[in-house]
Amino acid sequence: MKYILKVTDENDEGLRLDLFLTKSSNSCSRSHYQKMIKNKDVLVNNTFQKTSYVLKLGDEIIVDEKEKNIEILPENIPIEVLYEDENMAVINKPSGMITHPTEQETEHTLVNALLYKFSDNLSDLNGVFRRGIVHRLDRNTSGLLMIAKNNKTHEYLAEKIKNREIEKRYLAIAKGVFEKDEGVIDFPIGRNKKNPQKMVIAEDGKPSLTEYKVLERFSDCTYLELNLKTGRTHQIRVHLSSINHPILNDTMYGAGVYKVKTQEQVLQSYYLKFAKPFSDDIIEIKIEPDEKIKKVLNYLSSRK
Repeated sequence: MKYILKVTDENDEGLRLDLFLTKSSNSCSRSHYQKMIKNKDVLVNNTFQKTSYVLKLGDEIIVDEKEKNIEILPENIPIEVLYEDENMAVINKPSGMITHPTEQETEHTLVNALLYKFSDNLSDLNGVFRRGIVHRLDRNTSGLLMIAKNNKTHEYLAEKIKNREIEKRYLAIAKGVFEKDEGVIDFPIGRNKKNPQKMVIAEDGKPSLTEYKVLERFSDCTYLELNLKTGRTHQIRVHLSSINHPILNDTMYGAGVYKVKTQEQVLQSYYLKFAKPFSDDIIEIKIEPDEKIKKVLNYLSSRK
């Protein structure tokens, strides 16, 4: 099976070719893709490259996958569609749902649900595992996610994200009490060289900017609104952890398990503002705090 991947997410720019393939398709190990590249089963912009090739935005990769052919099937999983037009949709992803399939999990993902809801009306720039997915939310982060119905819209939205023309705000409950009512976290973020699934503050990382505003203080926690000025992988989680205020229950970035247990990090994408594709119309979407946030807030309020 041959498929095409296109580098549209700025978080993928700068990745090695073998790591990008492992991260993008999720169907085989890194060593499998290293072997494919060596055997010239991978083309980058119609040219054979080494495994260490560093990707650039806009690169087009053709993968001739001979050993794996995992089928991703539509599933009738209810999803909340908050906005839809002829080119895109915005859905409310629940906490606990993985965005796209992996070799280990080919069912019950958001992509399975999207295939049932929209059929073939989904972009495929990022391969069959990521049909329609322009940007991602972690499995345990809930909230607003944009879906592209075709490749032209996918490229349009990816360009808007790259140029900071889409406003994304989040709600989170962080460990500890913030002194300032608002502020900016400005540290570059890069991939952890020992663990590529994890991000770190790194001098050679990409510029990353997060604005925060305190919504409410509690004895040992702070309820925050966060405005992403850049869109790095795990940006909010890494930035808050870097100032010793990790998100509650974010075990990957040092918070540990809080007294109120939830499905990991208490984080929600709750606000989006963007221009309707190929139009000057402005779309603004805002949703209420999810059940995970409400559960923790109720507990914290009861202790005041």
